[in-house]
Amino acid sequence: MHDLLRRLDLNLLLVFDALFRLRSVVAAADELALSSSACSHALSRLRDALADELFVRYGNGMQPTARAEQLAPGIQDALRTLSGALEDVGSFDPSTSHQLFTFAATDFTTFALLPSLIAALERCSSHVRVRVVYSTQRESIDELASGRVQFALGFSDEGADTQAGLESLDCFSDDYVVAFRQGHPRIGKKLSLKQYLAERHVVVTPWNTEGSVIDAALLRKGLERDVSVQLPSLMAAPFIVANSDHLITLPRGLVQQLAAAVTLAFRPTPFDVPRYVLKAYFHRRHSASPAHRWMRQQLISASRAISGEG
Repeated sequence: MHDLLRRLDLNLLLVFDALFRLRSVVAAADELALSSSACSHALSRLRDALADELFVRYGNGMQPTARAEQLAPGIQDALRTLSGALEDVGSFDPSTSHQLFTFAATDFTTFALLPSLIAALERCSSHVRVRVVYSTQRESIDELASGRVQFALGFSDEGADTQAGLESLDCFSDDYVVAFRQGHPRIGKKLSLKQYLAERHVVVTPWNTEGSVIDAALLRKGLERDVSVQLPSLMAAPFIVANSDHLITLPRGLVQQLAAAVTLAFRPTPFDVPRYVLKAYFHRRHSASPAHRWMRQQLISASRAISGEG
């Protein structure tokens, strides 16, 4: 029983897991605080022990073989089980821990929360690390359930689904405003619904959906706006608006931050829109970890600072 485990250094499984997730010897070595040569040597030992190449170089990264793909879920589950079994309640010390917390987010949700969160972490820890991976759906459910990410930053709207085992923190809420370049030739001190519908619009849809909560609110009134620019990322949007007569409808706090980088003015939306609510989703199966509980407290602290309560 356990014959292979007796011949295998279990630390090599940490190397396997890091290589599978990061697809880079250099990145895996950095995460595990190893030299690149030590990580390469560990990979050689893994290949010998498991009689497979496991990871082969392709382009600029390391791609898993079919055997590695087959092994990965079991190894990741085993590592999570061991970590949970060995971690005593209250044992997490953020001042000494090098824990890596992975967030699934879009640039939109990253911009909304991460500056405040990193400031909160900096006040209480100099070692904890944060990694953001791109979110491909609102809750990144599979990633959360598997433990590949600990939190997914997303927004809630009236159509948000509830999933078994999924929980969330309400980080903060905000109202929507309509942003445009200062000196816009057709917008004065007030923006009417008629003016809003007469202009062209920029829309950010990070999950490549057909519409947004704004379009849904208009549709309930039997109305439709002229969307001439649809983007998967927030990065270019404020610059497009600042250099054209297009409008963009975003949460107020986000527009106020963007206005520090580009010249924008804004007005209240001339129709009713549900408030923007940013949520941090997580899976119940991982929520008992002291490290996880600590990070949830940091998210609450960061959210209060954004809301002006901290």
